[in-house]
Amino acid sequence: MEKNKFNQVKNGVQQIIDFVAEKNAKEANNKLDELLDFADEDEDLIEVSRFQVLLNQLHQKIVGLNGQATGSI
Repeated sequence: MEKNKFNQVKNGVQQIIDFVAEKNAKEANNKLDELLDFADEDEDLIEVSRFQVLLNQLHQKIVGLNGQATGSI
């Protein structure tokens, strides 16, 4: 994976964290979906998998926000 793609993954994760902090579950979920769809080559999948635990935790937080702030989206 080229460095630019790795930076895109890191930036995407940071954006998700920012949306969660803002309690913006819809945008956080959209960004998470976008990030998961980002990987199209094997090395991209390997790189994204390094973030998998964090992404799973963020997903759980987003689900919690949905139930807390807006109900189901």
